[in-house]
This record gives sequence, C-alpha cells and structure tokens, in this order.
Amino acid sequence: MEKLNQVMLYVDDQAKAVDFWTETMGFVIVSEEAMAEDFKAVEVAPNKSVETSLSIIEKEFMKKYSPEVNLGTPSLMFKEQDFDALYEKLKEKGLTGHDIIEMSGVRVFNFQDGQGNYFAVSD
Repeated sequence: MEKLNQVMLYVDDQAKAVDFWTETMGFVIVSEEAMAEDFKAVEVAPNKSVETSLSIIEKEFMKKYSPEVNLGTPSLMFKEQDFDALYEKLKEKGLTGHDIIEMSGVRVFNFQDGQGNYFAVSD
C-alpha cells in the first residue's frame, strides 16, 4: 500500500456533518460524488493539498448497500498548530469532551461533532 487516502465517516445527518467540518473546523470540500438514490459522498479535508481526507457518507446508504460494514466512528487524532485557540473555540460551542490533558509530553483534548462522534486533537 502506498498511503492512507481517505477515512470513511458514516453519519446520521450528512448536511450537519459537512457543516461542522467546514464551518466549525475550517475544512474545505474537496469533492462531492453522486451515489445511488440521490445519496452522495462528500470529501472534506483541512486543505486541498493534504494526502488524507474524510469521506462523509450517510449511515442510511451504508445500511442499505453495504450492511456488512461497521458503521462505528473511527478513532481519529488530529494535529493542530493553533491548539489553544481551537480548544477555546470548541469549548465555547460546548463541543469539548474534557479539559486539556498531557500525555507523554503532548497536550490533547477530545471534541465532538454535534452528533455524538468524538475525535481528539493534539498540539
């Protein structure tokens, strides 16, 4: 294998998820791919030059077309240069899971996307 290209993120409300990742987290939409029955996959990333992106897909689509797929949220950790500002922004929105903690010399906090899916970020 060459690299990790995309992480599939299955959500209950795709529009809400895309809004979270673009409006709250500052990601950009890389592409939108039409799928069966007016479903679509929306690819988002911190910027268009990164190698790994998130492909946001409705759980309803996956249940119908790929019922064998695990719909659980992947455990992802992001790295952020403006760590403290991001923490404060997400804390103000009530999206942080806990205070900043230190693990092996790295500061970390959890955040959620408004749909109960938790992720982590480090400095």
